[in-house]
Amino acid sequence: MAGEWSQVRLGDVAERITKGTTPTTIGGRFVDAGIAFVKVESFSDDGRFYPDKLAFIDDETNQLLSRSVLQEDDVLFTIAGTIGRVARVSREILPANTNQAVAIIRPRKDLIDPGFLYFVLKDELRVQHAHSRVVQSVQANFSLSELSGIEIPLPEMGEQRAIAHILGTLDDKIELNRRMNETLESMARVLFKSWFVDFDPVRAKAEGRDPGLPKPLADLFPDSFEDSDLGEIPKGWELRPLGKLADVNWGDTNTTKASYCESGFPAYSASGKDGFLSYHDFDITGVVVSAIGANAGETWLATGKWSCIKNTICFWATEPNITTEYLFYATHGKERWPLRGSAQPFIAQGDARSMTILVPANDLAIRFKELIRPWLDGTESRTRESATLSGIRDVLLPKLISGELQCNRLGAYK
Repeated sequence: MAGEWSQVRLGDVAERITKGTTPTTIGGRFVDAGIAFVKVESFSDDGRFYPDKLAFIDDETNQLLSRSVLQEDDVLFTIAGTIGRVARVSREILPANTNQAVAIIRPRKDLIDPGFLYFVLKDELRVQHAHSRVVQSVQANFSLSELSGIEIPLPEMGEQRAIAHILGTLDDKIELNRRMNETLESMARVLFKSWFVDFDPVRAKAEGRDPGLPKPLADLFPDSFEDSDLGEIPKGWELRPLGKLADVNWGDTNTTKASYCESGFPAYSASGKDGFLSYHDFDITGVVVSAIGANAGETWLATGKWSCIKNTICFWATEPNITTEYLFYATHGKERWPLRGSAQPFIAQGDARSMTILVPANDLAIRFKELIRPWLDGTESRTRESATLSGIRDVLLPKLISGELQCNRLGAYK
């Protein structure tokens, strides 16, 4: 029973609770490569580290910051700015260090399982409790003493490990789905590049490759090229504006995120697919473009029934020899989009319509879609599965952590 579980303070089950500092304040420095330096933005709300958002320090600086050198199974808890983001340190990111906005909790493994501690601190009610005690200054902050004083349940070790196993298994499957989707997306981009980019003989020569069309395209086209605004392209291919190949429109300029609801049809904003509406505007495969702000030029492939709101542009193919999937990969990357402005980048709809798109011959865009469509369908299926698993995890977590639902009664561990 939950009532049989002891309640302890976090500081009672930790070897240490500390934080780092900014290297430059103690004579250290950042470098281009070296020991990973973890910041608040280096890991996500679901505890996943972003390799491209890690900073780096050298060995000398790491020694200066010896107090905050990370170890495997340390639990990180953000205490400034964004409060309550949690991550568990894995050996993949080590060696590593961190700054003053991230607290390091080193669990006493004879008292508490690191995985259990990780999920305890991800309990939404516990994070809300942390928020309620935050001291507001220039930015939100949460002191180490307040963190140490958080009360947590402490069931016996077998129950702790069972809880960590159940919730961790769900997280592992979600992560596996994400990696599979990432791999297939990378494969699709590599295939697109091979078929529609790497034929450029000027680029091939610069990269030390033999010019000409890659297989299997060599059998479809004569090994000859003609000049274009993009350089030499295979004969029979042409350059056309996006507005002649697709129906290009603004997202619903009257709808903002304030209209989002808890469930329904997916909706896209300038930040991507980040909410739901009770209705859908489209039932077609389309491309959504962030049209303003830091994400301007980011694109997302929308399938099924969906909507896009203010500050977006959407389009889908209208020509029979071109597919929306082809246009999605042809317009991928911020560098492809004609951005205006500096402090607040944006895309004008007229500029979007005028974008030059390479149109291949021999229905090659259709062949490309037919090849990658099963990959995209699998990606969509895994995304839906992960959303379901995430929902199950979020329901189970507080029930397991509170003892309302106990693992030994489920037969998970006995």
